[in-house]
Amino acid sequence: MDNLMMNNKIYLEGKMVSKLEFSHEMYGEGFYTFTLEVPRLSNSRDKLNITVSERLITGMDLEEGMDLCVDGQLRSYNKFVDGSNRLILTVFARDVRPCLQRTKNPNMIFLDGYICKKPVYRITPFGREISDMLLAVNRPYNKSDYIPTIAWGRNSRFCKTLEVGDNIRIWGRLQSREYQKKLSESEVIDKVAYEVSISKMEKMNKNKEVIDSTDNGEEEENDIDVI
Repeated sequence: MDNLMMNNKIYLEGKMVSKLEFSHEMYGEGFYTFTLEVPRLSNSRDKLNITVSERLITGMDLEEGMDLCVDGQLRSYNKFVDGSNRLILTVFARDVRPCLQRTKNPNMIFLDGYICKKPVYRITPFGREISDMLLAVNRPYNKSDYIPTIAWGRNSRFCKTLEVGDNIRIWGRLQSREYQKKLSESEVIDKVAYEVSISKMEKMNKNKEVIDSTDNGEEEENDIDVI
């Protein structure tokens, strides 16, 4: 179980920008949600969903505007919304504390999982190379989280060599992306997608040895123009 807990780690620093709301109860334990706004190097902001147990915040007076540090795991679940199933991503917090001093990297994630769909390589209208990849990350009790990831630059080209079932490890950041979905000729709705933007990747063999790797090196972090 300890090894599975190490498959999925995320660390965030940001500002609480929503009120604490009750989410659900499980085995008598209450869980709450809030939104954390995390800065990027590009001066934009990612608004990320945080789920936290009442145990972790007992005695804490969490309020909008607070600077917080969050350690946890990125979880996925299916939710029936507007007549169809949607994959929902949330950061399941294992530690929440006041953020007294910011670090250089306020958004870091590590995942060790398996490719469950053939990566899709494409070039955006602005000429950026992008690969979309869905990663299955195992967790205890025979469960898995299905996490959308996006690679760009040399990492996206590396994805073209990967196959379903390959074991890869990735490092990057969790990002939110606003977009518009066209419902009809006259109706458009605003939506938000969440994905992991990959900065470094390693392909593993069955013995958990690295057999190939790539990273974007010193390429500047940008807001990806995904369409």
